[in-house]
Amino acid sequence: MFVSFFPSPRAFFWSAALWTLACVLMWFFFFKEAGHFIGLENPPDGTPPVIGVMKFLTKPFLYFYIYFAAAVAIFAALWWRIDPHSYFMWSVLGSALIMFVTYFQVEVSVAINDWYGPFYDMIQAALSKSRVVTGQEFIGQMLIFAWIALIAVTVAVLTNFFVSHYVFRWRTAMNNYYLAHWSELRSIEGASQRVQDDTMRFAQNLEDLGVSFINSVMTLIAFLPVLHSLESAVSELPIVGAIPYPLVTASIVWSIFGTGFLALIGMKLPGLEFRNQRVEAAYRKELVLGEDDPSRAQPPSIHQLFADVRHNYFRLYFNYLYFNIGRIIYLQTDNIFPYLILAPTIIAGKITLGPMNQIINAFEQVRSSFQYLVNSWTDIIRMISIYKRLRAFEATLRGEALPSLDQEYIAQGGEA
Repeated sequence: MFVSFFPSPRAFFWSAALWTLACVLMWFFFFKEAGHFIGLENPPDGTPPVIGVMKFLTKPFLYFYIYFAAAVAIFAALWWRIDPHSYFMWSVLGSALIMFVTYFQVEVSVAINDWYGPFYDMIQAALSKSRVVTGQEFIGQMLIFAWIALIAVTVAVLTNFFVSHYVFRWRTAMNNYYLAHWSELRSIEGASQRVQDDTMRFAQNLEDLGVSFINSVMTLIAFLPVLHSLESAVSELPIVGAIPYPLVTASIVWSIFGTGFLALIGMKLPGLEFRNQRVEAAYRKELVLGEDDPSRAQPPSIHQLFADVRHNYFRLYFNYLYFNIGRIIYLQTDNIFPYLILAPTIIAGKITLGPMNQIINAFEQVRSSFQYLVNSWTDIIRMISIYKRLRAFEATLRGEALPSLDQEYIAQGGEA
């Protein structure tokens, strides 16, 4: 799954993680304030944020673009010298590009959050008649948002287009790799389905899960400081009272609770999804054989194969029943959670409408990032089942024992 697309996957991913961590630490401890050496210094403390699309062309942003490009260039050059893989441009540089545009999309969300402050304060002033709000001022705020939204839409569309090609290249790499070893893999149960269908679904799920994961990480990096900077108006939380970093702490605790809760009630689902693919493959295979051989696909064997399909689906339905009950209850409660957290502050009248909306939006961004597993759990379950099926190929090519679920199938009389 990975060696077909990435150079020396184990070493590559470890080095990528360590290099990313090193670059982040070097940025915050050494390079963040060094932009003045090239005329791209940070603004003085207390400078109001730039509202609108010009935010992305300010000196700190331009300096970060240069820093990111330099970090990628160093890492890519070293790996090109170590292992010039045939899919190097897509797997290494393509991954870096996805990370950058995902970060940029998150910064667009930060720009919109910055716009919330003056916009909703303007709305509050107009409704309360505390000052005069002109039509020109109102239209001006709308135009600021429209330009930010235009950037967001353009980048999102281009990113989705590129990511679609990226994951199809990955599927192509897997397909070519498995077909090159077809003589060793063809005897595995459902080998044709695993090559055609599982690689396709692997690519599709990877597109959704991979980009969502990168977006969650980037959102945390961008919005945690924003959420912390907005905590000055929040002196206490319901029940627990005053605590350090109240909004950040509340978002982390609530998200960890939800992730652990859904992982607990959904732990059986990956195995059931795997078995579902297996019984469907066995039923489909018998029907295909029956097209050419009248002695195949006959009762009682065909009825027993379909009975296995029905039994596994009914188990899936039951397990998804209580899983979805827990998931929906948690997510519905999640919709009002930021208001519950802000209840003492709102009741005391300590914030205006603008900062309140900024806090709620930033809070939701941080929580949604921590809740990556919660929001993606169904897709993760499917991805695990696909991984389990393709893992049999990996084990065969390495001369290792088949995964336990494949061994269980063989023990029950299935083909090797």
